[in-house]
Amino acid sequence: MTTQELLQKAKAAKGAVALADTNTKNRALLAMADALEARCEDILAANAQDMEAARGTISEVMLDRLALTPERIAGMAQGVREVAELPDPAGAVLSRVERPNGLVIEKTAVPMGVIAIIYESRPNVTSDAAALALKAGSACVLRGGKEAHRSAAAIVAALKEGLSAAGLPGDALQLVEDTTRASANELMAARGYIDLLIPRGGAGLIRACVDNAAVPVLETGTGICHIYVDKEAGLDMALDIVENAKCSRPSVCNAAEVCLVHREIAGEFLPRLKDRLEHNRFGRPVELRLDQAAAQIIQGIPAGEEDFDTEFLDYILAVKTVSALEEAVQHIGAHSTGHSEAIVTEDEGAARAFLAQVDSAAVYWNASTRFTDGGEFGLGCEMGISTQKLHARGPLGLAELCSFKFVIKGQGQIR
Repeated sequence: MTTQELLQKAKAAKGAVALADTNTKNRALLAMADALEARCEDILAANAQDMEAARGTISEVMLDRLALTPERIAGMAQGVREVAELPDPAGAVLSRVERPNGLVIEKTAVPMGVIAIIYESRPNVTSDAAALALKAGSACVLRGGKEAHRSAAAIVAALKEGLSAAGLPGDALQLVEDTTRASANELMAARGYIDLLIPRGGAGLIRACVDNAAVPVLETGTGICHIYVDKEAGLDMALDIVENAKCSRPSVCNAAEVCLVHREIAGEFLPRLKDRLEHNRFGRPVELRLDQAAAQIIQGIPAGEEDFDTEFLDYILAVKTVSALEEAVQHIGAHSTGHSEAIVTEDEGAARAFLAQVDSAAVYWNASTRFTDGGEFGLGCEMGISTQKLHARGPLGLAELCSFKFVIKGQGQIR
């Protein structure tokens, strides 16, 4: 099926999804979750083919993103069930005003229509995106990366079974068969078919969509996330936070890429940091890219010109010493992608200054950046992390996947 044909099918199906009541959507979601588990062996077989084809062409860390296991598929199914448990955003009255002339004006959440997602090699995005779009009352067009296409196709086949079991059209979920750049360009140009385009992936993909799309784009950002260890930090806490933020899953966008350390505690903290990250509980040593001052304290690789502007997505951490909180804030302002930043300190004044001045979607005080996630924020699985400021920012949950319209009720008023 061509991309144009599947866009036509999604557009034709969006009305049925928009009109579906909450119970129908929830029945579909539960059936979709059951189908994922029932089709587990088929999905694993498809994923094994993807893994075999990808070996030697992508890094081990990226292979981990691609890999599926029975546990991960069960987690995907559980994520879909959790979306079913969330309040239905479509039709919610966001605000209500009664005017002096008797008009009642209700700002009401409505489905987007057709939501398209361009993403790369994470198969779980397939089920997350489909579930969120359905609960928000929209049809969904998925365009995954070539590395995960077999996995995505098997997942979509299962999800369509769930849709049909609840009486909703399977055409409301579409997977683009063409994984070349041409199909991405078609989606970007599909005015009249796509109501919202969400890119999830590397900086190049996101920038291409933002710069070239003729349809509305909700920008999700790359994650050059910072942790600033203040002079008043509890060093044991700081070590735990940096280790978790860097090592627990370095291939995701909320992993830390830069550690800023106040010079007054650098002499004590950096040797401990080096030891912790070389012998971390996740089993792989972290390569440190050090500025000149840090390199005088511990051994590592001298930081290059691009190291403080790189989303490594690997066991690599750029380290810089700073003279004051203000320098840390300035550095983050110059190099951050606006995703997630953290300060570790026992000084409440310093923390409040950091939280107020750092202009990112999520800012933390004494916690790991790895919490920037829809599930961790109580939103269910999310469509991505928005780093823009218009319409939606941070984890894109159900509310962010709706638009709104004004519904006005009168008794014959004229102006």
